Amino acid sequence: MSQVIETGKAFEFTPENTEKAKMYIARYPEGRQQSAVMPLLDLAQRQHENWLSRECLEYVGNLLSVPYMRVLEVATFYTMYNLKPVGKHFLQLCRTTPCWLRGSDDLEAVCKSKLGIGNGETTEDGQFSLLEVECLGACVNAPVVQINDDFYEDLDAENFEVVLDALAKGETPAKGPQIDRVNSAPEGGATTLLEKAGGA
Repeated sequence: MSQVIETGKAFEFTPENTEKAKMYIARYPEGRQQSAVMPLLDLAQRQHENWLSRECLEYVGNLLSVPYMRVLEVATFYTMYNLKPVGKHFLQLCRTTPCWLRGSDDLEAVCKSKLGIGNGETTEDGQFSLLEVECLGACVNAPVVQINDDFYEDLDAENFEVVLDALAKGETPAKGPQIDRVNSAPEGGATTLLEKAGGA
């Protein structure tokens, strides 16, 4: 297990996040508040530049009156928690079979050529991090990259570069399919059920 990074800086929720934390904790019955560990870790990660330091983990443990080790077990088990700093734009590149068959290698090549990073690396300016992940659950729109909380689908080298360029400029590119389709509907529009059924 990798060493959890200590920053030497105390961590505590902002007043707004303190209220959110109370709301999460209140969802669980008396004596079961430790079940709020996952939403509290997510809240801490969002406040702490998308990663969790040892101080964050200790703070959540103290808030829930559970040992640090119990919080660490959760944080190290789930891949959605980052235990080291990541870039402002955290790219999670799906490498499962449908995405691989539809060109995820090309997307990885774009990250190497355009950003100069490979799997597990962050650009020198701290703007982009890349992590190869397993299925993101959007196989019909493969290949897919999750960037922070948003999914960018139907990517190829060209439109992926457009997305990265927009992010680098501080813009927010349209999420979802990057080709002419709505959600996961067929490319080019519907091909069946084009006529309304007759009768009453």
